[in-house]
Amino acid sequence: MRRTDSVLVGDILDEFFSRPYVAYKVAEGKLPDTWREVVGERVASLTTSLKLENHVLYAHISSSVVRAELFSRRDALAAEVNRVSGVRLVNVVIIK
Repeated sequence: MRRTDSVLVGDILDEFFSRPYVAYKVAEGKLPDTWREVVGERVASLTTSLKLENHVLYAHISSSVVRAELFSRRDALAAEVNRVSGVRLVNVVIIK
């Protein structure tokens, strides 16, 4: 079947990226940048690894002081990561 009306490429891309699975995968790919935006440059530089599995974000922090501070703010971090990413990406944050 052939379309008779023209459609802008930008509209097609917006429709594609608004699909839930695609939006989730894009947000997952941008997770290191989102983490840097949420926690700041200093804490992001102390983060040795980030891993997302089944909506659980595992963050390895090299500083014990920063780790203790982030541990007390786990729920707020999960909410902020979800807000910045625009999708429900993280349910639980585990700080190691």
